Amino acid sequence: MSAQTITNGCLLIAEPFLGDPNFERSVVLVCDHNEEGTFGLVLNQIAQVKLNDVLTDEMYHDYSLYVGGPVQQNTLHYIHRLGHTLEESIELPNGLYWSGNFDRLRQLINAGAVKENDVRFFVGYSGWSGGQLANEMAQNSWIVAHADSSFIFDTPSDQFWRGILRQMGGQYRVLSHYPVDPRLN
Repeated sequence: MSAQTITNGCLLIAEPFLGDPNFERSVVLVCDHNEEGTFGLVLNQIAQVKLNDVLTDEMYHDYSLYVGGPVQQNTLHYIHRLGHTLEESIELPNGLYWSGNFDRLRQLINAGAVKENDVRFFVGYSGWSGGQLANEMAQNSWIVAHADSSFIFDTPSDQFWRGILRQMGGQYRVLSHYPVDPRLN
């Protein structure tokens, strides 16, 4: 498998010169990738509202909310590392799980059985139609990486982009120092 092969559970890291404000310095977790398209969640764009601001039934613990991407920002998604404790979860590689029975998750959270850093909630998602992401890859818009659940859940979101590039080493470590606006350098 090539380092640039896109698979479920891989990370897409925005090149520093991507130029799309929706994905500037973004790290996207690919949840579903097939010939019809790709579904992912931006891991490092925190929303200005909390989870209880978008739910009709509040949870006892108010979680941070992330912007999963520019598509359908009226939808709620989540990833976790609870395993199959959460029924109907979709297993991704490296100890990651996507979705699952939301009523059960709410019960576990309200019972105090889930730590805040074991689940992450998103409004909206990132989506590419069939072939669209392959075209962006051909234009060198994304770097493909892999990380385990501990990196994803235990790394502060403002350190994701640089952190994963540094972890990859070599030329990627150099990219991690690239300024947001090189004209100001």
